[in-house]
Amino acid sequence: MKWDLIVAKGTQWFLRLALATAFLSAVADRFGLWGAPGTAGVAWGDWNTFLAYVAILNRFAPESLIPILGWVATIAEVVLALGLIIGWQLKWFALASGLLLTSFALTMTITLGVKVPVDYSVFTASAGAFLLAAANYNKPLETETKGKKQLGAV
Repeated sequence: MKWDLIVAKGTQWFLRLALATAFLSAVADRFGLWGAPGTAGVAWGDWNTFLAYVAILNRFAPESLIPILGWVATIAEVVLALGLIIGWQLKWFALASGLLLTSFALTMTITLGVKVPVDYSVFTASAGAFLLAAANYNKPLETETKGKKQLGAV
């Protein structure tokens, strides 16, 4: 395996794990697995605190929809994380991850200002997901080796 191919595969795998870990960590936080509300480093700490945050971000939505929005986001994050880890239909799981993260970033920007999603790297994560979706997994990777072009599958 050529060095460029190793780097490309390793980078893609690292990005998949980074995105999946971020999704799963957020889900763990809202179920109190990282600690109780108010604990250092814990964003929510329980489901009710998470739903209060969902209500802030979605202040345009009727109160009755807030739990549904919370569950939809949570289920989407778990499903997307598993898809990114497994790698099945990776282009579509990565694209969906980018769209979900972009929706989070825009909602946070509209409600809280641009500093919050920038500080939490939500735009960066969405860009990484879109980059992963744009990777061409079926075409050869063209590399330069000692002045000759060689082809290797990505």
